[in-house]
Amino acid sequence: MTVVMMRQESNQSSLCWELDHVYGALVRFAGGVAEETTCDLDGASALDRVSRVFALTPFERGVLVLCAGIELESRFAQACAAAQKDPRLVSPTFSLALAALPEAHWSAVNRDGPLRYWRLIDVAPGSLMHSPLKIDERMLHYIAGVDCGDERLEAHIHPITPDRESIPAAQQECAQRAVAYWTRSTKPVLLTARRSSDRRGVAQEICRMLNRPCFGMHAADVPSNPTEREQLSRLWNREALLTGAVLCIEASELELHDLGRLTALLQRIEAPVAIEIHEGSAAQQIEGFRIHVPALLASDRKAIWISSLGADALRINDSLDRISQHFDLDTTSIRLAGEMLRGVSGETGWNREAWRACRAVSRRGLEGLAQRIETKSNCQDLILPDLQTETLRQIAAHVRQRATVHEQWGFADRYVRGLGVTALFAGASGTGKTMAADVIAAELDLDLYQIDLAGVVSKYIGETEKNLRRIFDAAEDSGAVLLFDEADALFGKRSEVRDSHDRYANLEVSYLLQRMESYRGLAILTTNLKDALDTAFLRRIRFIVQFPFPGAAERRRIWERAFPKEAPVRTLDYARLAQLNVTGGLIRNIATHAAFLAADQGAKIGMSHILSAARIEYAKIDRPLTAAETGGWV
Repeated sequence: MTVVMMRQESNQSSLCWELDHVYGALVRFAGGVAEETTCDLDGASALDRVSRVFALTPFERGVLVLCAGIELESRFAQACAAAQKDPRLVSPTFSLALAALPEAHWSAVNRDGPLRYWRLIDVAPGSLMHSPLKIDERMLHYIAGVDCGDERLEAHIHPITPDRESIPAAQQECAQRAVAYWTRSTKPVLLTARRSSDRRGVAQEICRMLNRPCFGMHAADVPSNPTEREQLSRLWNREALLTGAVLCIEASELELHDLGRLTALLQRIEAPVAIEIHEGSAAQQIEGFRIHVPALLASDRKAIWISSLGADALRINDSLDRISQHFDLDTTSIRLAGEMLRGVSGETGWNREAWRACRAVSRRGLEGLAQRIETKSNCQDLILPDLQTETLRQIAAHVRQRATVHEQWGFADRYVRGLGVTALFAGASGTGKTMAADVIAAELDLDLYQIDLAGVVSKYIGETEKNLRRIFDAAEDSGAVLLFDEADALFGKRSEVRDSHDRYANLEVSYLLQRMESYRGLAILTTNLKDALDTAFLRRIRFIVQFPFPGAAERRRIWERAFPKEAPVRTLDYARLAQLNVTGGLIRNIATHAAFLAADQGAKIGMSHILSAARIEYAKIDRPLTAAETGGWV
């Protein structure tokens, strides 16, 4: 017989003896004769724990058993009716309990007494002394040894299944500090980290060290009604006393105007609470013991990869360090990526598929926040002067060798600020700014996400930073290339501060640059008006690439690569096509339009189709097509 079964049988025997004892008191009060029973108690029962943690007197304990007996055994209803000399009165009352049970005292009826304060029993509406009493369902299950939660808590609080995997040593040390703190204080522990999984992992480790159950709650679920909040706090305090549970409140998205609700709840909770906070959250204003939870190191992620894949980890040994350094995945994501690798054959295939799996898993956070652009361009598609081409190569090198320079060579320890790779692409529309980002992302084998800054900027104070924080936090896992389009929507000459909104606009820009500088990947800003940007902001950008309007030689090269090799093209005069004084973006538009015209005629793409397409595209931008540009075409 297992230890659990033995404890259940012992608890059952103890409860049966308690029921017999109270039943006998009822029978004797009614004038009958009750048999005396004995019980060989083996260890503390659930009822013993209830009596101890809620400081019940023998009489209050007897009232609780009396109410439990009505639910568990039919004989109690008959005994209550006989004791009250009325066959209709089958429920216990305070009047009956005071008269029939030993060591009775009036203070047990008080609403501040443990029976009513902790809601161990409920009194039906009506007369306090003569209204029926009913044991609380959660308490009935508990003293009967049945594992069952409180239904009234389920709408707000849910159990957390602990993760069996161990957490890194640095995070274990955070859990040890929290456990030590709770030996001398009951105030909340504030776990601060960028990633929720790091915060939750430490919270679960705290519960494991304390050998206590772990429950979770979102700060948004804290009731706004004071009465509901009081009921929630009292029920949770009762649950914590019964089970020793620790409450973990997720408060990373807490709004400043909701801080009062959470604070009011915490003031009423008398049990250990861990609050999971995002850096910069309004919840940081809560009083408590602050612990900064460090993120996983590359070595930690590598160990998780090896543990997750087992012997298969040797198949990606060549790229495991690179994957661990670049993709800042948590334990769950690494396991998911590992599952995606099952069935892949060949050592080369594993290295390639492991990288792809990491890209796929890390996309989840950014979906819905930014637009992912499929990278299709290559270096040959980008026609730029040598200086700009070389600068783009250097940008890619900075991203590729970031871990080597910063971590292995110690530059991150020497220079704290400005470690992120930031770039500004400036130039007129169609000069290749987006394509350049596409080329860099393709060369690095990374995802490219385009963020429209005009849609991120909000008129409401604080919303812009919140939007930017969500984007950067979500992108940290993958180190994706972030392309912030139309930087003019946020940047500009630093205006004279005339009111709070002007001051806050400058703070928004500073916040964006701060996040760009600390971002693990590459963050690119694009602008059509470089001169409109404040020079103080420009100094914080690592790379500035000016995309010039293409000259005739560059335009010819762009035209030569404008049509796919599968497209049926007549002999074209690229020198004459280069006479069109347009950007590369407009050249691609004209080439595409000409292809549709030729396809509609069932002909090959020729100069006449390009001329017709050019007229349409010029009309769109309200610009005349001059004879100098089209002379000698047809």
